[in-house]
Amino acid sequence: MVRKGIYFIVMAGFLFAVLGVGVTPAFAKPSKCETCHAKLNPGLVKDFNRGKMAEELTCADCHGTAHTSAADANKAVLPTISTCKKCHSKQVKQYMSGKHSLGLLPVMAFPGFTHKQPKAFIAGQKGCNGCHNLGITDQKVRDNELRKYYKYGMDCQNCHTRHAFSKKEALQPEACNSCHTGFDHAQWEMWSHSKHGAAYKTDRKAHRGPTCQDCHMPNGDHRVMTAWGFLALRLPEADKEWMGYRVTILQALGVLDAKGKPTKRLDVVKAANLARLTKEGWEKERNRMLKVCEKCHSATFAKENLKNADLMIKASDKIFAEAINLVAGLYKDGIIRKKTNQATFPYPDLLTFYEVNTPIEEKLYEMFMDYRMKTYQAAFHVMPDYTTWYGYAKLKETLVEMKEMAKQMRLNAKLSKK
Repeated sequence: MVRKGIYFIVMAGFLFAVLGVGVTPAFAKPSKCETCHAKLNPGLVKDFNRGKMAEELTCADCHGTAHTSAADANKAVLPTISTCKKCHSKQVKQYMSGKHSLGLLPVMAFPGFTHKQPKAFIAGQKGCNGCHNLGITDQKVRDNELRKYYKYGMDCQNCHTRHAFSKKEALQPEACNSCHTGFDHAQWEMWSHSKHGAAYKTDRKAHRGPTCQDCHMPNGDHRVMTAWGFLALRLPEADKEWMGYRVTILQALGVLDAKGKPTKRLDVVKAANLARLTKEGWEKERNRMLKVCEKCHSATFAKENLKNADLMIKASDKIFAEAINLVAGLYKDGIIRKKTNQATFPYPDLLTFYEVNTPIEEKLYEMFMDYRMKTYQAAFHVMPDYTTWYGYAKLKETLVEMKEMAKQMRLNAKLSKK
C-alpha cells in the first residue's frame, strides 16, 4: 500500500509537470481553459495555479465566458482595474487616489510626442509607455485619442505580475525595479546603494532596512504619493529667491506665460497631479512621510534630513533657471528659432524633450530630466554619491558647457550677418 501511494504521488506530479499545470487544491480537475492553454502557453497556467486566486477563481472570472475556442480568441475579455475592483475594492480605491493611476497623463501632455515616435515605441510599449501604461481604464482618460496608441493598460499587473498576481512578489523591492530605474528616475540604483538598501539586502530575513513599499506604501496602502511630485515643484513658495527660480522653470514648462500667469498646461499639471499647488497639500504629504520616517528615526533627525533634501531642490533649481534663461536669450535674439507654438514669449519648451533643433537645447533637456532629477531624488533616497556626481556636479558642468556653446552661437550669428 505504501509503495502504491508513493507511486501515485510521483505519477501525479509527473503528469502535472508535463501538462504545465500546477497542483490545484485537492487535485481539482483542470478547467477546459487550462487543458487547452497548458499546451499553448504552459507557463501562464503554471503561474495561475501557483497563486492564491486559483483556490477560488477560474479563468472565466477575469476573462469572461465568450471565448470558447481558437476561432473566437478575440472574445476573451482583457482584465482591467475594474476587474480587480470586484474583489479588491479597498486597494483599488487607494490606488486610484495615488499618482500611479495617473501614469499615462504626463506622457500624453508632451506636444506631439506620441505622433513622432515609431509605432512600436508607443503602441508596442517598447518605450516610455512600457511603464506609463497606467490609468488607461480610468474614465477621465478613456477616449478615442488614447485608444489609437494603447490597447490596454497594466495597472495592478505592473506590480502583481500576471498570472500569479502574487502579493509576495509585489512586496519585494525588485517589483519596483523595472519602472523606477535609469535616466530620469533612478530610484532603484539610489536605494540599492544607500544604507537603507544595504541594511535590507544584507539581511532580508531581519528586514533591518526599509524597502520601497515600507516607505511609499506603509501598512499596504496602495496610494503612492510624495510631497513634491515628479516635477519637484510647489506653489505658492514663501522663499522669494526660490520662487523666482520656480517661475522660470514653470515658464519653460509652458505652465506660466511671460507675465507669470497660468496657461492651459496648468490643467494638465493638475490632472496628472505633477505638482503641489497648495501649501496644505504639500504639508499633508510631508507629514505623512515624516510619520513613516519616525518609525525608525527621531522626529528631529527625520525633519532635518528631509529639509536638507528640500534645499538640494533649491540648489539645483538655481542652476537650472540660469540655464533656461541662457537659452531663452538665444530665442529672444532670434539665434534659435522656435519649433513649437507653446507660447508667444521667448522660452524653450521643456516638454518637447529631445525633439529639438540644437545641441544646447539637448543639454537643457538633459539638465531637466536627468541631472536635476538625480540631484533631489538621491537626496531623498539618502544616496550622497548620486546627488553629487550624477546630479549636482553634472548640472554645474553642463551650465559651463552651455555658456560656451551660447557664446559660439552668438559669434556665428554675427559672422553670418556680415
